[in-house]
Amino acid sequence: MRFFLAVLSAAVLSFIASVPASAQQSATAGAVGVPQIEQYFNSIRTLKARFVQTNPNGSIVQGTLYVSRPGRMRFEYDAPSQLKIVADGRQVTMWDNATRDFGQWPIGWTAASFLVKDPMVLSGDLTVEKLEWVNGLLEATMTQTKKPKEGKVIVRLSPNPLTLRGWTIIDGRGNRVTVALSDMQTGMQLSEYLFRDESGR
Repeated sequence: MRFFLAVLSAAVLSFIASVPASAQQSATAGAVGVPQIEQYFNSIRTLKARFVQTNPNGSIVQGTLYVSRPGRMRFEYDAPSQLKIVADGRQVTMWDNATRDFGQWPIGWTAASFLVKDPMVLSGDLTVEKLEWVNGLLEATMTQTKKPKEGKVIVRLSPNPLTLRGWTIIDGRGNRVTVALSDMQTGMQLSEYLFRDESGR
């Protein structure tokens, strides 16, 4: 878990990418490409989904993800874990009452920032290495433009209709943290309370 939190805080993976023409041309099946990905993310205002997180040591944890664009999200892990990760629009706060772990980072420094960037524009800070179809899902593989050796993120979407299914964070040593989403709902009202820092610090 500590490894995942380190990756989450260190990777600048905000899904703002400059896309080579070759990458754009590779995503032709179903006429899904970069413009459609931008349109899809920008159409989401609120989101709720279950997630299953697989860590490098093989451990698996689950929880519920809440998103309210722009800028707010919450990863709430199922009991017995007491871990929570909350973005309030300005910063991300992580705390675990059981282990007393605590951390705060600017929201642009988190691996899941692409979920709350508004508008989402694919140009600049990340380079999309490729867009390809794998087992029926569109995978967008991206690296930091200025630090390509520090790792990458693979975002997965299903077509018809385009739907986020999860992502994988890969650090510079090849360690992977994979998040898979299910039971996704969008467009609902979410309480402001979900996105408050409850750490007491």
